Amino acid sequence: MRKEIPLIITFVFGSIMVIDYLVPHRSVTAVGNTLQGWTIIITAFAYVLGIANVVRINLQKISGRSADWPYAFPLLAGLAGMVGIGLIGGIHDGTLGHQIFLYIYTPMQATMFSLLAFFIASAAFRAFRIRSVDAALLAITALFVMIGRVPIGDEISRFLHLPEGVDFASVQSWIMNVPNLAAKRAILIGAALGAISTGLKIILGLERNYLGE
Repeated sequence: MRKEIPLIITFVFGSIMVIDYLVPHRSVTAVGNTLQGWTIIITAFAYVLGIANVVRINLQKISGRSADWPYAFPLLAGLAGMVGIGLIGGIHDGTLGHQIFLYIYTPMQATMFSLLAFFIASAAFRAFRIRSVDAALLAITALFVMIGRVPIGDEISRFLHLPEGVDFASVQSWIMNVPNLAAKRAILIGAALGAISTGLKIILGLERNYLGE
């Protein structure tokens, strides 16, 4: 019954949530809200379990002197410090936790994301090598979009005496709002269909990766 019980629970709860979405009845909605409340409680316990797992793994790194083990000290210190600050004073506006989040965590996060610019530039350099018709279309489209999004694009349009409505800004706006948006919607529809099919496979017991299979 170690596998049957989780499968039954998944099928029953998943079916109730699907019915709650499709049948907006008061009784069904009440059951769905109750299950969502249970999910929040389980998620809270999952956070605690995740924190315990992070502590265990980093303590093993320190004891075993594995790769990058010195970085485990600031990680554990930061984890313990933020948990303690959150339990004592919270993370509301004006508190120490909020100041740490605002002036330490947020700049570090911005720094990490800014490093992605170099990877994007490297990927763009490799992608824009015109070796085929598709690569040429990609390079030309990217050129119009980049020029149309910067102020120099307006200056180039004035210099070339382009008529109103066919300048670089208008071209990049059309590219982003027509072909790009159509492709984005197609990708989102495909991702939604994939999520629906995966959810149905999990509810019906066809997908059992969460059981370790």
